[in-house]
Amino acid sequence: MIYEINEKQQRIKYIRVLEKFFTRTVSLLKLENFDKDLFITRTRKNYEDLIKTKEVELYSEYYTNLKNFINRTLFYLEEHSKSFEEERANLLKDANLLQKEKNSNNYKKDKHKKQTFNDGY
Repeated sequence: MIYEINEKQQRIKYIRVLEKFFTRTVSLLKLENFDKDLFITRTRKNYEDLIKTKEVELYSEYYTNLKNFINRTLFYLEEHSKSFEEERANLLKDANLLQKEKNSNNYKKDKHKKQTFNDGY
């Protein structure tokens, strides 16, 4: 018997693959002894894993930005400078902004909570 994968399961699987690609790419970019050739080969290998999963439409701004980051990373693999330093800096900045966006959705500090008005009801 062949079972159809539920749409929700497919979405979760696709999101996990996107985030796995993102975390692997960022960890390679943050290495102190960054090697351009190693980064290119591992990123292409990670992209092959991404291709294997069926693409699903994502509506969240975070996930669309994540897909844009992955596309930008793949573009830099093909079109890059000799040192790859400028591309690396751009990708690290974009990754930082993505992580900030994800964390802002999960956590919001309640400022001035001692000064809130309590009318007694």
